[in-house]
Amino acid sequence: MRRRNFLKNAAATTAGTLIIPTIVPSSVFGANAPSNKINIGQIGCGRIAITHDMPGTLQHDAARLIAVCDVDSIRTEKAKKYTEDFYKKKTGSSNPVDVKMYDDYKNLLANKEIDAVIISTPDHWHSQPAIEAALAGKDIYLQKPTSLTITEGRQLSDIVNRQGTILQMGTQQRSSSQFRRAAELVRNGRIGKVHTVKIGLPGDPSGPVFETGPVPSNLNFDMWLGSTPEVEYKEKLVHPQNDYSRPGWLRHENYGAGMITGWGQHHYDSAAWGMDTEFTGPISVEAVAQFPKSGDWNVHGDFMVKHEYANGITVYTSGGFPNGIRYEGEDGWIFVTRGAYRATPTDPIPEGSTKALDASSEDILKSVIGDDEIKLYVSEEQHGNWLDCIKSRKQPISPAEIGHRACSVCLVSHIAMKIPGILEWDPTAERFKNNDLANSMLSRPQRYPYGTNYVKM
Repeated sequence: MRRRNFLKNAAATTAGTLIIPTIVPSSVFGANAPSNKINIGQIGCGRIAITHDMPGTLQHDAARLIAVCDVDSIRTEKAKKYTEDFYKKKTGSSNPVDVKMYDDYKNLLANKEIDAVIISTPDHWHSQPAIEAALAGKDIYLQKPTSLTITEGRQLSDIVNRQGTILQMGTQQRSSSQFRRAAELVRNGRIGKVHTVKIGLPGDPSGPVFETGPVPSNLNFDMWLGSTPEVEYKEKLVHPQNDYSRPGWLRHENYGAGMITGWGQHHYDSAAWGMDTEFTGPISVEAVAQFPKSGDWNVHGDFMVKHEYANGITVYTSGGFPNGIRYEGEDGWIFVTRGAYRATPTDPIPEGSTKALDASSEDILKSVIGDDEIKLYVSEEQHGNWLDCIKSRKQPISPAEIGHRACSVCLVSHIAMKIPGILEWDPTAERFKNNDLANSMLSRPQRYPYGTNYVKM
């Protein structure tokens, strides 16, 4: 039984016999009592953790970050210091918490004191630790993309739902009011029947062949590679050793798929909110893309993807559109983007409209959603919503199945970039109807002992 639940139950069931010491520190009781906190372990202590997930979680009093883990010991030590310095400043105490350090997330998951984990690892290390965390009884905040294959995403969603895990995807646009507002206006017919959605999403640049070098003594490179092929170490394909700038793994297909998953899950998730397709997917996909012909960075560059949906909506995605989502209907259009918001300092800067929310008519934006109309889930902040749902056991704003479905749009798009012609997709069976080669790309080989294939589910 979790510690906070044990203390709560003990107080309720043994009130007649419980002997309480005469002198008890005031911090033991009340809202700030340790038993009322959610003990959290941070898995992955790189750029997105330090600049987004850790500060995003620590700002909430319900959270108590007690453990950090990374395969790079320098990053683990820095994350420990970051957390302890935060609590020192917050409490005024010289040693308010001793944050435990781990070099293997499996050992962190075995810690019974930990209630929940934040997974901020490179993309190829998302699904497996999330599945194992759910099996260990931990609630999860998982950075996008949900997975790098349809197979892994389905495994994760099924395990999370079976275990009753509270999993929040890091698709924080759902907690930005303009994206909710845009989706509500569209869902309530303010632009008439929607026929087209245009999503602006940039590609990545190519690069040279980088130098190999010795593996730093602070890095467990074999574990960092995980289920991906064994290769020589190149710092430019892993992460910088001296700072938290944009890591090179984002631009190699062993570890990610480029911007189609890097930012694509954000925009496809938000678009599905407005199109009312959160629990399904397209019925066809067709794509063209440029891939580097040389160099070590091999993810897609400029591209265009076309999706057709059963409800008659056609979705186009390209770097040629302004970064954001434009819904086009019979009676007008709505455009939504992040505006000035950045999750990290290196997020792509939107081009075109600088307004976070724009429309073909000011009357559309001024429209009031009535009490008898569709009103969507309200979340003020993604990490805070996750913590609230851990306590209430209600579903968070970005749960596993919705995350898997949004990620699936990214993944079928990536497959279509490599196979000419129209691919027919069955969103129920989660398989292509007309292409065996495409179906062979729904999973990837996994290097033993790493990968979801080797997790006992």
